[in-house]
Amino acid sequence: MSVPLLEAGFPNLTKSGYSITSPATKQYNCIAWAAGKDNLWLWPDPPPYAYWPEEPRELSLASFLRVFHSFGYERCEDAIYEEGYEKVALYLKDSLPTHMARQLPSGLWTSKCGKLEDISHTLDGLENSIYGEVAVILKRPK
Repeated sequence: MSVPLLEAGFPNLTKSGYSITSPATKQYNCIAWAAGKDNLWLWPDPPPYAYWPEEPRELSLASFLRVFHSFGYERCEDAIYEEGYEKVALYLKDSLPTHMARQLPSGLWTSKCGKLEDISHTLDGLENSIYGEVAVILKRPK
């Protein structure tokens, strides 16, 4: 278990609370996990390292919005849980995407932390100098 790594990298987790929900794996990343996929690495890197369904493959807010729009997501006002919708949060640092989380029915969020475990957490639990801050919330009907 990578509790020391998680808490060292994300000190807000100890303040806001979190739970480890599955073991560490290199099978998928946070972007895929946010999209509900646990069998691929979703990132704009060139193949064969990662899958990215939209062109151009670029690390930009516009590129991430295009991909999640293709999955049925639209921008929304807030991160408050809404019955009948799935929400995802996009973290940005220096205007570049760094991380994504998916909302759980409890109103908490779930994230894949790099190659570490999946966790449930509050949105601010992962805000830091690595991931930056939550900048965009997207939703789609369930």
